[in-house]
Amino acid sequence: MNRSLIVLSAALLALVVFVIGAIVYHRQSQQEMVQSAEGHRAALIRPYSPVYGNPNAKVTIVEFLDPACEACSAFYPLVKGIVNASFGRVNLVLRYAAFHKGSDEAVKIAEAARMQPDVYWPVLEAMLKSQSQWAAHDHPRPELIWQLIAGTGVDVVKAKVDANDPAIKQRLDQDMADVAALKIAKTPSFFVNGKPLIEFGPDQLKKMVETAVRNAYGQ
Repeated sequence: MNRSLIVLSAALLALVVFVIGAIVYHRQSQQEMVQSAEGHRAALIRPYSPVYGNPNAKVTIVEFLDPACEACSAFYPLVKGIVNASFGRVNLVLRYAAFHKGSDEAVKIAEAARMQPDVYWPVLEAMLKSQSQWAAHDHPRPELIWQLIAGTGVDVVKAKVDANDPAIKQRLDQDMADVAALKIAKTPSFFVNGKPLIEFGPDQLKKMVETAVRNAYGQ
């Protein structure tokens, strides 16, 4: 066997080992997510978590979101559309996974807005839509959010004071503790009626929700 063939064979073997290792790791990660969700059900939803849609819906999407996450911004209209089109059968519970630098400040702003009536969701949407202006990962500027949410109806002066409320930090700390308990490593991460979305994607999420609706409502 000549030298070039030996090198090629070694490279192919290394590739096969890598692919097998990646598959095994992926399956282990999937199993860990399922086991974590089953063993830490209380970590999925907290009484303080914001709810969008019918609070009495039989199907609940739990989303762990980072305000600075581009994928979270892209998924938000999809998730909102699923809830809006469900005729009250699906709701969304939002949790925070502030992985990116500056995201914790963004969460505090969103939660301060939630202390005022009817502005939380518009503020969150404005925050997600304006990511390119404040959430650059190499140089985040969450202080710009105050200007970017001014048109939502939020009382910015009051919200700036409320953002320092210790209760908001406690909520964020609890959310991050639950993120660790559930072994969440990326955003957005979704759970539907307590089960994690294993294969990530919009079609996969829609299908999982549709299945949960059929199981819950018999349709």
